[in-house]
Amino acid sequence: MARSRRKFLQTALGMGILMPFIKASAGPFAPSACFNYLPGNARRPNPLKILVLGGTGFLGPQQIAYALERGHSITTFNRGRTVPTTQKDVFHKVEQLIGDRENNLEALKNRKWDAVIDNSGNKLNWVKDSAQLLKDNVDLYIYTSSTGVYYPYLGSDIKENTKAVLTVPPGLKEPQLSEYSYGVMKINSELEIRKAFGDNRSIIVRPTYMMGPGDRTERFIYWPVRLGRGGDILVPGKANDPVQYIDVRDVGNWMIRLIEERKSGIYNAVGPASPTGMHPFVYGAYAAFSTPANFIPVTAYDFLKAEKIMEVIPWIMPVDENKGSARINNQHGMANGLTLTPLADSVRDMFDWWNSDDVKQDRRDKLVSGTDALMSREKEILERWKRKR
Repeated sequence: MARSRRKFLQTALGMGILMPFIKASAGPFAPSACFNYLPGNARRPNPLKILVLGGTGFLGPQQIAYALERGHSITTFNRGRTVPTTQKDVFHKVEQLIGDRENNLEALKNRKWDAVIDNSGNKLNWVKDSAQLLKDNVDLYIYTSSTGVYYPYLGSDIKENTKAVLTVPPGLKEPQLSEYSYGVMKINSELEIRKAFGDNRSIIVRPTYMMGPGDRTERFIYWPVRLGRGGDILVPGKANDPVQYIDVRDVGNWMIRLIEERKSGIYNAVGPASPTGMHPFVYGAYAAFSTPANFIPVTAYDFLKAEKIMEVIPWIMPVDENKGSARINNQHGMANGLTLTPLADSVRDMFDWWNSDDVKQDRRDKLVSGTDALMSREKEILERWKRKR
C-alpha cells in the first residue's frame, strides 16, 4: 500500500497564489441563468443546457443523473470508449458528441451551452484549448480540480486562498515528482480557465479523496471490504491522525447546484463536516456492518514504514510533505451549499456496488489476495506487531 496516491490519477503537471473569486452579476447569459426560488432549500431552476467534458467515468454519471432529475439537458463530449458503471439508465437521455481533447474538438465548434463541466481536464493544453474555444459560446466554466494543488501540504488550515506552487521544482524523485506534477497541472489549468472566462464566469471545485459507487481506483474501497470481512483488523496510525474524504455524489450534486445558483469562485470539496481522526473514522465506517471485528491499532510510524504502509486512504501518514494533507478547510464550501452523506451510508452503498455485477471478480480478488495487497499481508504484519509490542 506504500504507493503514491496520485498513481490512481493521471500523472500530469502544483500550485500558485490563488486569489478569491468575486461573486458576479448575471453577465451576458443572464436570461438562461435566472431562477425561480421557493421557500427553504427547495429550488426550481429554469432548465439549463450543460456540456460535460468526459461524463462517463466516476464523477460524471452522478452529475448527469442529478442534472437530468432537476430538468436540465446534458451533452457529453468524449472519445466514446468508457462505459459507465453507475447511473447507466440515464445515458439514453444524453446527447453524446465524439471527439478527442488532444486533437479533435470539431464537435464543440459553433455550439452554445449555459455551462461546461470539465471533469477530464488532466492535461494543461486540453484545458487551455477547450476554454479558449468555448469562452464566447458558454456562460460558465466549472472545473473539477483537486486539493492536490496544495501540495506540499505544510499547513494546518489550508484554505482556498492558500499560496501554491506553479512550477515543479528541479531534481525531484518519485513519489514527490508525481505529487508536484499533478498539482502544478491542476493549478495552471485553473489559471487558464480564469484567464479565458474571467473570475465571474469560472467555478473551481477542489475535491479531496472522492469515494462512492463507481470508483475506478482501489483507494477507499479497502475499508468497506475489510470492515465487512470482520475479524482482526489492522488500523494504521494514531487515533487522532486526521482523515478527510467525500462521497462522489455529494460533489457531483453540489457542482450542479453551484451552476444553478451561478456561484462563481474557488471551493474546497472536503468532508467530513468536522475534524475527524483515524479511529473515529474506522468506527463510523464500521457502523455499516454487523460482522464481529477486533480493531488492532498499529501506531508506530517507523514500524508502518518498514511494512510499507504509508497510506490506506483516507489515512495518510501525516509527516513531511503530507503533514497537512487532511487539514483542508471546508468552511467556504459548507457555507455555499455543500452537503455531506453520512459515512455509514456511503460505505454501505460502496460495499453493495463492489459486490454487484458492475465490478469484475478478478478486481475483487486482487484487492483481497493480490501479491502486494494489504489484506493478504495483514495477518503476518499483525503477528510482527504483536512480537514488537
